[in-house]
Amino acid sequence: MYKAYTLTPRVTTQRLAKWIAQSGYCSRRAAERLISEGSVSCNGQLGKHTDLVGNADTITIAGKALPAQAEHQYLLYHKPIGIDCNNRPSDPASLYQLLKTLPQRLFAVGRLDKDSSGLLLLTNDGELSQRLMHPDYYHEKTYQVDVDKDINAEFIQKMANGVSWRLGETQYYSRPCLVQQTTTRQFNITLTQGLHRQIRYMCKTLGYRVTALQRLSLHNLQLGNLAAGELRELSVAELTQLQALSLLPQPKT
Repeated sequence: MYKAYTLTPRVTTQRLAKWIAQSGYCSRRAAERLISEGSVSCNGQLGKHTDLVGNADTITIAGKALPAQAEHQYLLYHKPIGIDCNNRPSDPASLYQLLKTLPQRLFAVGRLDKDSSGLLLLTNDGELSQRLMHPDYYHEKTYQVDVDKDINAEFIQKMANGVSWRLGETQYYSRPCLVQQTTTRQFNITLTQGLHRQIRYMCKTLGYRVTALQRLSLHNLQLGNLAAGELRELSVAELTQLQALSLLPQPKT
């Protein structure tokens, strides 16, 4: 079902405090304090805040070596219809069946429901994943949507303005978004949030049924001509733009 895939090694360096934090030793702020206190050494020298380090460097904290980190990897996957984004080893339709074939442990950033297809980012970069999925960052995700009857201008305007729906005791609201009709029964929609089955519920509220849904893009990443079921590594340009997200301030909670 899935072909073997080999990940290309990447040369990755980070500021010393971030490297310590991503190892799980402590928070970045606590790591900065340890560096300021002189408790951190890099290759036998007193660690500095400006040091750029990677797995080839030996980092010690209070005389104890910091374990090497797993190298971050980033893959784009065109999820076909019928693949479920759960992580159940016993489910033959689970995304787990693909992930277990990869040479490094990766996870999907977000999810697409079983009846949808399109772009998924697979990575082991937890910080990047959090920044891409946190709604306060307003990262754009674009989808191509087919519905069961002809679209009119009123439908497009209502979708763009925002739709509300109720599930059980919870009322949901979609943010205003960009909607562009492409054919009589198809439109593209760009969201900055990721509510459960959001597009399907938005359409249902307005009297339409989604017949096909495909994610075309996530932030700067484009599905392009990647075939269903195929994987590819990010280009240098794609990765550079994604990694710039780490410079953004944390959202207020």
